[in-house]
Amino acid sequence: MYRWANAGIIGNKWAVIHNISRYSVEIRVIIPTYLPSKYQSFMILSGALIISAYLAGSISSAVIVCKIMGLPDPRTQGSGNPGATNVLRVGNKKAAAITLIGDLLKGLIPVLLAKFISDDANVIALVAVAAFLGHLYPIFFGFKGGKGVATAAGVFLGFSLPVGIMVMVTWLLIAKLTNISSVSALIAAALSPVYFTFVQDVEIYTYTAILLAIVLMYRHRSNIHDLLQGKEGKISNKD
Repeated sequence: MYRWANAGIIGNKWAVIHNISRYSVEIRVIIPTYLPSKYQSFMILSGALIISAYLAGSISSAVIVCKIMGLPDPRTQGSGNPGATNVLRVGNKKAAAITLIGDLLKGLIPVLLAKFISDDANVIALVAVAAFLGHLYPIFFGFKGGKGVATAAGVFLGFSLPVGIMVMVTWLLIAKLTNISSVSALIAAALSPVYFTFVQDVEIYTYTAILLAIVLMYRHRSNIHDLLQGKEGKISNKD
């Protein structure tokens, strides 16, 4: 169960707020008490948004959908990746579509919520990264998550609707041409910073896109190896 504790004071300068504690993991937000109250509130709110985004990202759509629909655990079947493409391989199109939407919303909703609450682009970018990392390293599933393609797409949609659409269209076009999910993901990820550079003017969003693209390529390193060896699997055509 979650446990909450009251705020306490260390010396006369630092306040420690004990936040959510679960699985023997205690999350702390340390706030200097000598800062003006508005800055303390800003730090607390920003921390709450970032932590909430990570926890939202940690919800594995693939595992939950497969369990509810009576399908094999995607972590133990197919490629072993808890993502929409593997759910399509081991399950069906309906399960894959629900998984895809769920993973996309994990990136989109935290970013939109952060933009609604805060006008600080740096905080919004940190929230986006937290949601993305939650999908990759979910606390609820042993820190073993997916590769982050759909969640990154949700983040990009939250940053900029036109850029998000451009990234998704790029993925769809490459997937249509190659029928290889990893190739589509790698090309869309590589082009995302270019789209951000020319379509919008918030620099931190472009830098975040570069970071996510690099991490996506790292997470696809085994796919890149298989591509070079000519062994990479195709997208399933199952009903």
